[in-house]
Amino acid sequence: MKNLNRLEKFCYGLGDAASNIVFQVVITFMMYFYTDVYGLSAAAVGTMFLLVRVFDAITDPIMGGIADRTKTKWGSYRPYLLWFALPYGVLAVLAFTTPDFSQDGKLIYAYITYILLMTVYTVINIPYSALGGVMTSDPTERSSLQAWRFALAMSGGAIVTLSLLEMVEIFGQGDEKAGFSYAMMVLSAFAVLCFIACFMLTKERFEAPHSQANSKLSGTLKDFLNMIKNDQWRIIGIVTLLLLISVVMRGSTTAYYAEYYLQKNSLFGIFSFSTAELITLFTSANMFAGIAGALSANFLVARICKVSLMSMCAIFIVLTNGALFFVPREATEAALIFTVLANFVHMIMTPLLFSAVPDTVDYGVKKLGNNAMAMAFSGQLLMLKLGIAIGGALTGWVLASSGYEANTAQIESTLNGILVLYSLSSVAAGIVIYFLLRKYKLTRDFKEA
Repeated sequence: MKNLNRLEKFCYGLGDAASNIVFQVVITFMMYFYTDVYGLSAAAVGTMFLLVRVFDAITDPIMGGIADRTKTKWGSYRPYLLWFALPYGVLAVLAFTTPDFSQDGKLIYAYITYILLMTVYTVINIPYSALGGVMTSDPTERSSLQAWRFALAMSGGAIVTLSLLEMVEIFGQGDEKAGFSYAMMVLSAFAVLCFIACFMLTKERFEAPHSQANSKLSGTLKDFLNMIKNDQWRIIGIVTLLLLISVVMRGSTTAYYAEYYLQKNSLFGIFSFSTAELITLFTSANMFAGIAGALSANFLVARICKVSLMSMCAIFIVLTNGALFFVPREATEAALIFTVLANFVHMIMTPLLFSAVPDTVDYGVKKLGNNAMAMAFSGQLLMLKLGIAIGGALTGWVLASSGYEANTAQIESTLNGILVLYSLSSVAAGIVIYFLLRKYKLTRDFKEA
């Protein structure tokens, strides 16, 4: 098949730049927003993050089945980028708006807006992910497409980390609640435009396989069961779950790590930072490292089998995050370096995981006689969101159990909890991921016996 041109790859990536406006704000700032700005306890936020995912366990596979059976003049998956771009933007603003309610009322409002935001994220992101599987059928091109996707995703994340706290300060004028709401209006408008550009400038080139059952309900159930039976999809799904648990635990703790754990707000005795600037430095450095990692994946996968490359990434995830555990509190420079290296390696691995999903679908068609593209991506997105939920819940619970108190100096047990969340969570995940990948067999030279 003819290779995709760079313009279409770039425009496909704009879809995840838009998605990442919410994804990175949720991972990096939502815990901090709810505890230090909105006014909820860390334990309540952790529990909310987990319970909302119970709802996702229902909506994700249903959305996968619906997307696979959607038929329009624009294709099966692209239309959702157009139909739900504006609702996505509106709900992103509402989720970061602090109402003048009682404490119970604010908690209910947080649940409602967060559930709705994640539901629309599901409705738009599952078809978007499946779109990458029908733009090309070539495994190497799929990896390249996903590398562009995540390079643009990290670019969107960089926009968030570089601008969010600055906009909060400018728009809020000392009122962080108002500042977050106005800042999200700007970011959401950008996200809507990116979704529309992705819709207009990409193309579905072939129809993905899906269940031929007459009933949509029975067909969706059949697709789901086929996905679960697919042993290679299960490995990718579990790896995605573990990776996201660790990413969220480290990402959600970044603001706490920079504000409370590190003892020096300067680099090399030359550059001095306020607390907000130090948080922005660490979160933005993560995003730029992610861009470099995703672009490196595009280069490396043309030369190294993606399975071998993912295994190497798992090893380096263990090494880089393990090093963070031993960095002294006053060694801000070393903390920044290992943080950058850890996210660089993580973002080499992430596009490879997503590019593996269509490979597992092709494998499922040969092994089971049927597999569905959007259902496979909905399953992976479910694993991803379960990872966000479990990682967010564990972060909230660990902070609460270690004695965290917002906007005050932290006790030693809290500092230790922050360090464990920021470093050892990824070490544990990396070790398990490495051994799981040893059972994944869809290498470049794989042929079913």
